Amino acid sequence: MSQEALIKKHIQLEYIKCAKDPIHFMKKYVRIQHPQRGTIPFHLYPFQEGVLKIFQKNQNESRYNIINKSRQLGISTVTAGYALWLMLFHHDKNILVLATKRETAKNLVTKVRFAYQALPSWLQIDTPENNVLTLRLSNGSQIKAASKASDAGRSEAASLLIMDEAAFIDNIGDVWTAAQQTLATGGSAIALSTPNGTGNWFHKTWIDAETNPESKFVAIKLPWDVHPERDQSWRDEQDKILGPKQAAQECDCSFLASGASVIDLELLEWYSQTTQEDPIEKRGMGGNLWMWEYPDYSRDYVVVADVARGDSSDYSAFHVIDIESNTQVAEFKGQPSTKDYGNILVGVATEYNNALLVVENANVGWAAIQQIIDRGYPNLYYSPKTEVDSAQSYLEKWEKDNLVPGFTTSARTRPLIVGKLEAYIRDKSLTIRSKRLLEELKVFIWKNGKAQAQSGYNDDLVMAIGIAMYIRDTSLKFRQQGLELTRAALGNIRKNGGYSQGGVYNTSKVANNPYNMETKGGIEDLRWLL
Repeated sequence: MSQEALIKKHIQLEYIKCAKDPIHFMKKYVRIQHPQRGTIPFHLYPFQEGVLKIFQKNQNESRYNIINKSRQLGISTVTAGYALWLMLFHHDKNILVLATKRETAKNLVTKVRFAYQALPSWLQIDTPENNVLTLRLSNGSQIKAASKASDAGRSEAASLLIMDEAAFIDNIGDVWTAAQQTLATGGSAIALSTPNGTGNWFHKTWIDAETNPESKFVAIKLPWDVHPERDQSWRDEQDKILGPKQAAQECDCSFLASGASVIDLELLEWYSQTTQEDPIEKRGMGGNLWMWEYPDYSRDYVVVADVARGDSSDYSAFHVIDIESNTQVAEFKGQPSTKDYGNILVGVATEYNNALLVVENANVGWAAIQQIIDRGYPNLYYSPKTEVDSAQSYLEKWEKDNLVPGFTTSARTRPLIVGKLEAYIRDKSLTIRSKRLLEELKVFIWKNGKAQAQSGYNDDLVMAIGIAMYIRDTSLKFRQQGLELTRAALGNIRKNGGYSQGGVYNTSKVANNPYNMETKGGIEDLRWLL
């Protein structure tokens, strides 16, 4: 056999080996760009080989892959090499790459293009299209960076959908829904990311893959120590560089330590294990009213309510709080009409010893408040039309009748509400029993500088409990201090029934019982504050 024939035979055998085994192909022929060492052969680590085997197996079985990974493990590069192998040795493979930004998606396509251009000539085929967004081969296979818009995966059939940094793609749930029709014909998917908090699509899909035998996703966890060149000293150094929380996200694959959660997720997990409990009764249509304690007529309560806008994705919610112990004793979350909601609030507040009833008065809140006023509920919360910062100014507002029914959430008070809630939870001085509330808190995140629910979730229970904590530390405190001022004034009453000059504040609006206060809603008995 001639030398030329031997070479052709060797190339033929090598081509067959590469077509059968992506690991052989990548270890022997793929070259990558290393940030320090330049262009080098891709020497796969054992854990990277393991990932490739899973990719190939799941591709054959039409299953999907979800990878919860540490930073800088080269998994994006492994995925790019696998995509190139699919394109070279299979006809008509259409691979879409999505990421948080198109630039990130372009980076993965660039890795494929670089590896392709470094291949020996006998492994290359014609490329009708080769640019920063797309590499298309003459065998009909292609890879391209796609938009993260929700219809990105709908317009064309995808053989493989790669979602890089999947936990950070805002509308990935919509993207995934749109892609289902194209993947249903036998396509596969790879979702890879470091964690970014809980409650998002990546977290929910990961948990389902770990716990549900019927899940189509296969969970692949790659913490920092799978890398053979990393030891505990490396991990300790990451704590110093990134900080413990960020390092836990980037290195340990920790969902609880990751994300932009307003409330520390590890603290919420403590609540879940310590104070969360099933209600003793679920009342009303759909069991929307959860109760942990029945009314105790020796205790004082406050009911704080948020009123829904009325659309199908929003809920009205309220909490009943034992004022002295700061314990959640009941909770409601549902979608009644504003009139029905007003009636529910009157019923529950009356049952809990004519509790102080605080209703957020923005937008449709007024409709529920009007129903409460029409019912003549005697202990509706009224707030000053302008902000107050002391007990004296609070009392002056009362005396001038400068009040409006309900509580106003404004651009100024909202961050204060969130701050009070975070402080009470951090100090563990609020007893939370509701699983519903804890789940909302887990997806209550900082987004564009504002604390709000993660996309696709609600924060109705969160805002209601936040208002309760804010009221506790402002209005209720001021009113308590006002009572103390009242006591001081009454202590100066002369024996003949007159008042000393320069009294603490004008008591002309105080009835015979000094603990009764006249409001637009009637006489309010303030003894529960003592």
